[in-house]
Amino acid sequence: MIHRRTAVAVLVSPLLLTGCGGGAEATERRTPPTRPAPTATPAIQAEQASRGIPGLGPVMSAALPERCEQAVVVTGRGKDSPLCTVVLHQRTVPGWQSGPAWPGSNALRGWSAHHVLGDLRSPLGLYTLSDAGGLLPDPGSRLPYHRSGGFHSPGTGFEGEPLEGCFDYVIAIDYNREPGTSPLDWTRPLGPKRGGGVWLHVGHGGPTHGCVSVAKAHMRELLHTLDPHRHPVVVMGYADFLAA
Repeated sequence: MIHRRTAVAVLVSPLLLTGCGGGAEATERRTPPTRPAPTATPAIQAEQASRGIPGLGPVMSAALPERCEQAVVVTGRGKDSPLCTVVLHQRTVPGWQSGPAWPGSNALRGWSAHHVLGDLRSPLGLYTLSDAGGLLPDPGSRLPYHRSGGFHSPGTGFEGEPLEGCFDYVIAIDYNREPGTSPLDWTRPLGPKRGGGVWLHVGHGGPTHGCVSVAKAHMRELLHTLDPHRHPVVVMGYADFLAA
C-alpha cells in the first residue's frame, strides 16, 4: 500500500505526532559514507529463511523483503493498549538473531489498520526505515542524520509528563512520507488526512500520538546499528496481529 520504492506496507494507517514540525533553526544533514552491501549465497539465504522471527506469523513473515537483514519488531500488549515491547532482529547465517527486549510506548488508543488524522492510534504494518535525525548532534548514525532545532518538543504528554528531549533522536518510519528526506519533511503522498510524522523516538514516560518510543540509550543503539545497506524495516502491531 505504501507508494514509494523503499517502503513496504501490509496494513497501514497514518498518525501525525504533535510536536513534529519543520523548524527553521540551524540544520545540518549528514549522509554516512557508502558501505558495501553484505552478500549471501543462495544456501545461506535458504537457511536464513528457514528460521523466522519469533512472534511473526506467516502473513508478516512473507511481507519481509528478501533483502531485509534488520527488522525492528514492535509488539503491542493489545489492540487498544499504549504499551509495547521493541526488539531488534538481525539476519545471521543460522537465521534471525534476536536482541534484548526493550519496553516501549505506542499511541494512546493502541493500533489501527486504517487511521484518520487524530484518532491517536499507531499504524499497523511493515515499513522501511531510511532516515534519522534529532535535536542533538549525530551520535554515529548509519542512517542519514538530520540535526535541526525543528526537533524541539515543548509541552506535556497525556499523563502530564514533560515532552522535552523526546526528539533528541528520531528515526522516521516510512509511512506517508518521502523516503530519503529529513524526518521533518512534510510531504504526504497519501494526503494530509492520512497523517504522517510517525517516528521511533526517545520515550517520555507516557503514550504517544502515534509514534513508538523507547529509552534514549536504546535509540542510540538503533542509530548505531541500523544500516541502510541491510535494508532495515519496522514491523509493528499488537501481538495477535503480528502472529496472524
